[in-house]
Amino acid sequence: MDSVVVAAVQAGSVLFDTAATLVKAEQWIREAAADGARLVVLPEAFLGGYPKGFDFGITVGSRSPEGRELFRRYREAAVELDGPEVARLAELAAELDIHLVAGVIERDGGTLYCTAVFVDPRAGLVAHHRKLMPTAAERYLWGQGDGSTMPAVRTDVGVLGAAICWENYMPLFRQTMYAKGVQVWCAPTVDDRDQWQATMRHIALEGRCFVISANQYFTQDGTVLINGGSTIISPLGEILAGPLRTGEGILRAELDLAELDRGYFDFDSVGHYARPDVFTLSVDESPHRTVVRRG
Repeated sequence: MDSVVVAAVQAGSVLFDTAATLVKAEQWIREAAADGARLVVLPEAFLGGYPKGFDFGITVGSRSPEGRELFRRYREAAVELDGPEVARLAELAAELDIHLVAGVIERDGGTLYCTAVFVDPRAGLVAHHRKLMPTAAERYLWGQGDGSTMPAVRTDVGVLGAAICWENYMPLFRQTMYAKGVQVWCAPTVDDRDQWQATMRHIALEGRCFVISANQYFTQDGTVLINGGSTIISPLGEILAGPLRTGEGILRAELDLAELDRGYFDFDSVGHYARPDVFTLSVDESPHRTVVRRG
């Protein structure tokens, strides 16, 4: 395949109403597919929601009953990887013959995770990535991922990987993913600052990969709380689409996959520019579980 059309969906969740959010997701996914996209990326925490501005009744050393009830509602809105919401994404991918990378709030036992799911049109859910380090107050809500969910997913539209929001600022995580050969770097996020654009262009240049950043556009009572900024970048740091600031919508770009090879001509962070005689990185990709059953 010489080129592939990709899309970044910029839209906001219906907070605490995952069924309604799934309806929105389907509408945007169908629109992107109708416009020729073979890969569609949805924002961070799209299914399950990003509760920007909520404090969940937390102060240092104290949690309120009202905050616990709000968390109960938030946990109820989360999805399970083997649940009906992810199954519906798999049905859509199969029907439309597209790949999906979607941000979800994952419920696993008593813990929530900020997760990106990889959905294949033929195999359904093929991988997931849990955010390694929730940022600031997100740590009240979400657990930490481990090295066992850092996939590089080989597909007919390239090798896909994901870094969620401020994971994109983690140099060692980036280097690990570059070493896995990621060609299309998916960055579901809720960071709408202008500085985010510089980060996306830097990763494209550093990793010599395409970057697709899909952000939420989220409003509450007429106030814009997350102001988008979705963008698509080439391996040489050129802006192919975006940033989108005017509301909900879809960014579309046709990726010339030959740009990957052109980019490696003068830079490869894990190859001819790596200096492994000076630098090494050790990565633990084993799962870390509290209870391990043997025998």
